[in-house]
Amino acid sequence: MTAIAPSPDPAAARVATPRRYVMCRPEHFTVSYTINPWMDPKTPVDRPRALAQWDILRAKLESYGHTVDVVPGEPGLPDMVFAANSGVVIGGRALSARFAHEERAAEGPAYHHWFSGRDLADLAPASETNEGEGDFAYAGSRILAGVGFRCSLSAHAEVEQYFGLPVVSLELVDPRFYHLDTALMVLDDDTIAYYPAAFSPAAQDVLAALYPDAIVADENDALSFGLNGVSDGQHVFLDPGATHLIAALRERGFQPVPVDMSELRKGGGGVKCCVLEQHSRRDRVGGA
Repeated sequence: MTAIAPSPDPAAARVATPRRYVMCRPEHFTVSYTINPWMDPKTPVDRPRALAQWDILRAKLESYGHTVDVVPGEPGLPDMVFAANSGVVIGGRALSARFAHEERAAEGPAYHHWFSGRDLADLAPASETNEGEGDFAYAGSRILAGVGFRCSLSAHAEVEQYFGLPVVSLELVDPRFYHLDTALMVLDDDTIAYYPAAFSPAAQDVLAALYPDAIVADENDALSFGLNGVSDGQHVFLDPGATHLIAALRERGFQPVPVDMSELRKGGGGVKCCVLEQHSRRDRVGGA
């Protein structure tokens, strides 16, 4: 009788790699204006709770072996806590952001000044409007990029030229998911999770062709900011409310690490919004 080999354990293929992140403590966080559908100045912000949630996220990232560099917040810049929007950093090169709304415009120079004190091979301010990793997701052999609300195709061209990596433009169509990082999460260089309805039909076709084995999130996952998460290739830090996504991640061998960021969500941000990754270059011969 021929023995049937057991199915491979999907978790065996998942490997965590140490990452370096940038965060900004929400000491000045409040919601005093409206620039996205999640913001309502009439809803009070519990800043001590926001600080506690942020502290827990930082501690969890560090407990899993990652390094967190903290940028000092500045008075009058309540959204500076959303460090992911500050720029894109890949392989020692950084392009600082140029924000779409006047309320956040000063964040670009503030983060650029902080980047200028780092050991970077190159640093430039963006000429075109873009909000950093809010709309650019590095996936090893390519950069996925959102367009439609905060970022333009000309910004995609600028990022492609600056980093020397192909940029895949994806149109966002639902204003609730105004940044790419609210609708799509890179889990490793071959795997993403995303919410199809946030994208145009053409963008959905592109994603299905590039990532046929992607994890497809449902509406509750997306509305819970579950896709606004951070992955180290094995551990996925995300909102506990994304129950369908958490189950799907476990089934695929990833280890979900729930982190409640509900207070920061009042400003339209979650786990990923609070975390900019300083990426190592991970190009592969031939690409994917």
